[in-house]
Parts: sequence; structure tokens; C-alpha cells
Amino acid sequence: MASDVRSDAGSAAGSDAGSAIQGGDGRRTLGAILYPGFELLDLYGPLEMFGTLADRYRIVTIAGTKGAVASSQGPCTVAEHDFADAPACELLLLPGGMGTIPALSDAGLLGYLTRASATAAVTMSVCSGSAILARAGLLDGLRATSNKQFFTLARAQSAKVEWTEAARWVDAGRFVTSSGVSAGIDMALAVIARLDGAAVAEQVADITEYQWHRDADVDPFARFLDAAMGGIPPVAYLPPG
Repeated sequence: MASDVRSDAGSAAGSDAGSAIQGGDGRRTLGAILYPGFELLDLYGPLEMFGTLADRYRIVTIAGTKGAVASSQGPCTVAEHDFADAPACELLLLPGGMGTIPALSDAGLLGYLTRASATAAVTMSVCSGSAILARAGLLDGLRATSNKQFFTLARAQSAKVEWTEAARWVDAGRFVTSSGVSAGIDMALAVIARLDGAAVAEQVADITEYQWHRDADVDPFARFLDAAMGGIPPVAYLPPG
């Protein structure tokens, strides 16, 4: 079981980034966004990393409706807040999953992402979550990546995004997108390194016994580009609008 990291190592490196986004108790609020059919590890992999830093991050769960939200794998996660009463979040985390396809036309979700990301310091997506961000027009003009096996699903949502096929994750400043499932853990550690310093991120990786893939530009699964796209219905390819 991972224990909390309570260390000042790397705090100086992350102080400039953190000073503008920390809340009243000194912690940054991370909003984990749920929708039916989200991918479990997309959500819980990154949350394990941030949650290990319990004195630095406060995690809240947000969905269109409060209550239990079923994952693609079956187990539910409870949304503490709906889009109307969600607190301001310094960080947002949007998972992918098979529920991405109906989520692409969920006006409530797209609207919330547009509003919340406008004030968030960092909005992160894992896997096909970047397709939802692209559908909302939030990645236009930026580099981004997505799950390699469903890459065309993301690419089809906006031609204004610089889609990067080979990347494990892409840090475009306020928006950070990762490849599929486990790549979200690598992305989360990279964001922690940016905000809190490399030493803190390395400590989190060690405590969670995770072998961190540190090269953002190399995704060993890029060779499976669009390997699973045959099962995606044509409606999912439609661009926004």
C-alpha cells in the first residue's frame, strides 16, 4: 500500500508553478471527471500518483449527475459533485474508455470541460479522453496525442489539432494528453515533476513501485496505430458541429 509522500524535495522547482494555483489550504484541487463507460486505469492510475501526495493534492470526483458512475469494466465510482456544484479545480483529469463515443455528443460534459478548463492550470486527458477535448474545440492549435489503437477516433474530432502519433504523452502547457490506459500514469508523474519537482515525482514512482516511462516522445505501442478502429461506428468519426 502506498503511503503519502511528505517531503520538501523538489518544492523549490515547483514553487513558481504552484504559487498561482494552490488553494486556501495549500493543496491543489484535482477534479476527476466521470462519465458512463470510462476506463478504470485511465482514472485510477493517475489518481494513485496524485493521491500519494495527499498534502499537496485534494481529489474530487465530478460527473453530470451525482452518484455512482459505472466504468467500462463494470465497477462504479461515486461522483461527489455534478457539473453545477463542482468546485473550482486547479487540475482536471479526463479518462477515456468505451464510453467516449456517447460522451462525444454529451453537451453537458462538453460545456463543463470548456468552462472548467478555462480556469484550470492543467487539464489532463488519458487515452480517448483527448477525443472529447478535441470535440469541445479545446485542443485546436495544440499538439496532442491519444490511444494509438483508436487514434483516428481522436483525429476525426478536429483537424485543427497537431495530432502526434508516436508520443507517449504531450505536454502543451495548459493541456496535457496521453496515449492509452497505462500511459496516463507516465503523464501524471510528468505533471507532478513539472509542478512539484522531479525528485518528488521520482519518490512517488518509487513508493508506488512503478517503473516510470520517462520519454514523452516515444510510445512503444505506436506500432498498433488504429488496430482496433474496425469496431468503431461511423458516427464517431464525425467532426464537431
